[in-house]
Amino acid sequence: MFDTAELVIAFAISALAAFAITPLINKLALKLGAADIPDNNRKHHNGTKASLGGLAIFVGAAAGFLYLQPEHPQMTAIIIGALIMLATGMLDDIFDLKPYTKLAGQIAAAVVVASSGLVIDKLTMPFFGTVYLDGLAYIITIIWILAASNAINLIDGLDGLAAGVSAIGLSSILVMAIIDYRIVVAYLCVILIGSCLGFLYHNFYPAKIFMGDTGALFLGYSIAVVAMLGLFKNVALFSFIIPIIVIAIPVFDTILAIIRRTVNKHGIANADKKHIHYQLMKMGYSHRAAVLIIYGFSAFFGGMAIVFNSGTMLTSGIIFGIIIVGMQVIAELSGIVMQGQQPVLSWIKRVFGAERVK
Repeated sequence: MFDTAELVIAFAISALAAFAITPLINKLALKLGAADIPDNNRKHHNGTKASLGGLAIFVGAAAGFLYLQPEHPQMTAIIIGALIMLATGMLDDIFDLKPYTKLAGQIAAAVVVASSGLVIDKLTMPFFGTVYLDGLAYIITIIWILAASNAINLIDGLDGLAAGVSAIGLSSILVMAIIDYRIVVAYLCVILIGSCLGFLYHNFYPAKIFMGDTGALFLGYSIAVVAMLGLFKNVALFSFIIPIIVIAIPVFDTILAIIRRTVNKHGIANADKKHIHYQLMKMGYSHRAAVLIIYGFSAFFGGMAIVFNSGTMLTSGIIFGIIIVGMQVIAELSGIVMQGQQPVLSWIKRVFGAERVK
């Protein structure tokens, strides 16, 4: 059984630690030169902002971890992988690493986890039942950790966006962990959510500090590992889809970015200004409104994941259909498909009699 008091205390410790340490991290980052300078291309915030804020998220999570001291056979490997990912992000924020150097650090973190035996060894699918991955387990595990880490990194484009989306995704995993009595998963989710929210006080628009790659890679890695400890281990139908639904917005945005850059013959690692959050602002939404819209969709997908996790095949099929519609809505809302046409949104307006969805 879960000790609610312990969870609440751990959440408070993580949140307060992240909240309290962030101003100090801000000063440290500026001294180290880890800062984002506004330009006319993608970065148009006011003034130079420190970009090492993810270190505060890590400190908050570490404080909560020391209080709860969750135990797991692969916990040492998980911690080492987290430190490697954190160090990779910090070095990139300070020295602006080359893409392949940064990727090497991410792979190293993923390899440590996979080598410990914590792998995605099986998937549960309808009609096929449990499919054992055997030799592919190691490779798929590394790909999953890299995909989740970079998905959170790519969506980190507006104040408070990555921290909020991560907290929402982790909250949905927490609910599923409590339902499935996965204590370690619940512990890790609570301390990560607390640290995200503690940092978010300083990071929400207008941000005083950015999390940088330090925070984005650490959070992406953490979500990937937490999902492996819980969501990939359940017996629900479509178990392999549930972790993807939890972070549907970052994953969707990443897939679109890869397709877009490949079609335009740009390097996949080359940044652009066509991510979902930027497109929402281009459509006329304010900075704060764009972030809140994505928060709303993230909460929607998180809720769908919870229902999907414990649903029957029929329920899962219906939820999957709703998720596809949700993806189409966010794509139309941000004007990134069908040359700006909005067939689904137009239908919703007609059905509900709304004059304008904005």
